[in-house]
Amino acid sequence: MSTRKIIDSHLHISKWGEKDFISCFDEYCQRHNLHAINICAIPLNQTNVCNNIILGFYKLLRPDTYIHGGIELIKIPIDNMPSNMDAPTQYKELMEIGFDGIKMLEGKPTEHKRIGKNLNHPSLNKLYIEIERDGTHLLMHVNDPDEFWDVERAPDWAVKAGWTYTDGTYAPYEEIQRQTIKIMEDHPNISLTLAHFFFCSKEPKLLEDLFEKYPNFCVDLTAGGEMYVEFERNYDFYKDFFNKYSNRLIFGTDHSYMCDEKYSDWLFNVVTTFIGTDKTVKSFDDKMLKGLGLPKEKVDNIFFKNFENRVGKEPKPINKKKFKEYIEKYSFALSKDDLGKITPLVEKYL
Repeated sequence: MSTRKIIDSHLHISKWGEKDFISCFDEYCQRHNLHAINICAIPLNQTNVCNNIILGFYKLLRPDTYIHGGIELIKIPIDNMPSNMDAPTQYKELMEIGFDGIKMLEGKPTEHKRIGKNLNHPSLNKLYIEIERDGTHLLMHVNDPDEFWDVERAPDWAVKAGWTYTDGTYAPYEEIQRQTIKIMEDHPNISLTLAHFFFCSKEPKLLEDLFEKYPNFCVDLTAGGEMYVEFERNYDFYKDFFNKYSNRLIFGTDHSYMCDEKYSDWLFNVVTTFIGTDKTVKSFDDKMLKGLGLPKEKVDNIFFKNFENRVGKEPKPINKKKFKEYIEKYSFALSKDDLGKITPLVEKYL
């Protein structure tokens, strides 16, 4: 069990699950003595509405939890969204409810293709304008490992998951990367964290340039096992990198309920050992990954300070009235099964 203050900044609840979804992370937090967690919305059956509602009830009953909501794609392509449900409107609604930030998966190649517009489309640019103005934290998943575009290098597990992009119907890795950098160019003060190291462990010079240019840009350290293999291969370089940019790196695991407990604990141990100690641990390639041995203040930056500096030292409270209004407004997008789960919660807690 860790004795250091740690916030896991990147977790998911993708469905209600068989056991009580409200207690689903309690044991995880207790096992690792976590100070707080941040749960992020992800699409569920191509909709964020149910996932946002799950997170809202979770936070209502676990008010020391941070949550990042997702924009519901009511119409595809995204510029067909109704004006009273466009991205800026939904953003405002989530902030009024008490969400602590926004999570976007629109940069993952499968979602990027489905949306049918690039990340700089005016429909999304309006959202970035408001997020930058308000200083709201935006966590984005952008791209995937570059080998997913290569038939020869794509791993079997990615092929099975449908995450290979070799048939010519997906935007190239470089194009999605370019669109993301354009967001920063157009909104230089946006509080933006790119998940999974922006899949740039093979090109850290790009990250260094972006860190120097954009003061509120961060990456999180959620695996991507390929990036920890790169950290292992280029240990001396990355030890200096983590020392220099400790104020731009954010700890997270990407653990999702209902994930295998043994795997989630193994993953937590690998990442925290690497960041917080000088010990060695078996890594993703079954080789030994040596901890960076960073000074305590650098470790604290990564484990909790960088997240708190961008999201707040305390989670926002849930506004029950606004939350109930949101559920009523978007009930048309919920399945009969989801409504069956949600209605009793509304009656009991709202």
